[in-house]
Amino acid sequence: MTAARELAARIGPVGVWPAVLGEVPAARTAAAAAEIEDLGYGALWVGESPAHKEVFTHSALLLGATARITVATGVATIGARDATATDAAAQTLGEAFPDRFVLGLGAGHAEAGRGRGHDRPLTALREYLDALDTRPYRGPRPARPVPRVLAALRPRMQELARDRTSGAHSFFVPPSHTAAARERLGPDPLLAPEQAVVVDPDPGRARAIARAHVATRLALRNYVNHVRALGFGDDDLVGSGSDRLVDALVAWGDAETVAARVREHLDAGADHVAIHPLTSAPAQGLAPVLDQLRALTPALPLTTVLPGSAR
Repeated sequence: MTAARELAARIGPVGVWPAVLGEVPAARTAAAAAEIEDLGYGALWVGESPAHKEVFTHSALLLGATARITVATGVATIGARDATATDAAAQTLGEAFPDRFVLGLGAGHAEAGRGRGHDRPLTALREYLDALDTRPYRGPRPARPVPRVLAALRPRMQELARDRTSGAHSFFVPPSHTAAARERLGPDPLLAPEQAVVVDPDPGRARAIARAHVATRLALRNYVNHVRALGFGDDDLVGSGSDRLVDALVAWGDAETVAARVREHLDAGADHVAIHPLTSAPAQGLAPVLDQLRALTPALPLTTVLPGSAR
């Protein structure tokens, strides 16, 4: 079994991309991570923003609070630190928590204040991987190398992910994008799309929450270019996005309806889907996110919880 196939088997078909973890105290983060693990989700994806927790420190807290779940950076921005710092952090976490850490890397967004290399993201990431591969590191290394994946929306970035890493982590994508990505990646690399969700059958409430999320992404140039490449036009990009765009990018409805979208990604070739629960009131913190995950658990193909794992 290749390293990419082993990684896919280890993290299972469904994980969680819980953005809210970057906004709550460490003790509450630890309790939430432990519950997500016990529910059977296979991976926690940790994002990076200049206004939130530092991604490697945050990953260490989550790994220390759990026993089996994989923690993946989704993604660590290459403009936030040089390759020396990134490699040292990844090696440290990989050695301390064997086979439980995945290094996801991305070029970032110029509008977010960490845009070094943003105008030439492919070149920037290729050079960054070169530096990771050649820098000296004298600390203890993990028994097996820490897997790397790339944030990869467009074809050339997917090809770089295929050729230089264990696979691709895509964000803000419908199942049709997943199918095209799998064709380009081939059968071996990991393909792990994020899927934003709102577990609420009321169309008005659900679309309002979904549209607020879509609007934040449409403020970023590369996501606008991305959705245009998916076939959406000017009418879909007006204001906070058309219903057609919102419904394509955010799965909403009851638990079975949302789970059906996850299965669409898996049927299209995803190995793993990182569900991203959205809420109407981020200030409420973890409670509405965990409520959605609990509601989804019976409808999803989750990793089996090991005997004796209850906390």
